[in-house]
Amino acid sequence: MDRTLEPELMEDPAQARAYAAADFAAADARFVEAFLALAPELGLDPARPARVVDLGCGPAGICARRAAARPGLAVVGVDGAAAMLAQAGPRPARVALVCARLQAPPFPARAFDAVVSNSLLHHLHAPADLWAAVARLGRPGAPVLVGDLFRPDTPEAARRIVAEHAGGEDPLLQRDFLLSLHAACTPDEVRAQLRAAGLERALAVEVVSDRHLFVRGRLPHEFH
Repeated sequence: MDRTLEPELMEDPAQARAYAAADFAAADARFVEAFLALAPELGLDPARPARVVDLGCGPAGICARRAAARPGLAVVGVDGAAAMLAQAGPRPARVALVCARLQAPPFPARAFDAVVSNSLLHHLHAPADLWAAVARLGRPGAPVLVGDLFRPDTPEAARRIVAEHAGGEDPLLQRDFLLSLHAACTPDEVRAQLRAAGLERALAVEVVSDRHLFVRGRLPHEFH
């Protein structure tokens, strides 16, 4: 099926509350474990903190989980929707939240030791914006982990995924989940985006479930 775009930002407070109330613990834990495996050298020494930027952090649950996993990680969560950031719960002091659009992040180039993003790509009308931000914000050699949904082949398959994995959730969340599946990119589309960004040799696309993919690797030391 073709990609059907959805709004880039979750600015409706009801949407944000439904998302924040949903149980993403297993998926969030898997994402954090994948990051820790990708970047085993980061965040081990509190005296030498490693800076991680989380693009499209939502209510910052993954930010808090990642910071708690290693005492030397300083995480900056960025989201363009104030309604999502307003749902953020308790978090370590090493987690800072910034409301900003992906297209104009208020940070200097190469400011971060790692770049991560989860469930942002499918919201973007221009996916190239994400890869441009990743390449700009990470230092040379920085670990990169991007997780997202991928688009099923048919509307029927999308409805089956929603019923199986969110059948007991808030109807608003079920609706948004279905829209997100329709808005998501296929693995081949993501590979094409990486080629266009000059990142195809640095970052690899991997399907990790019936609905999720990871893009992971490290930024080139020489990037033009």
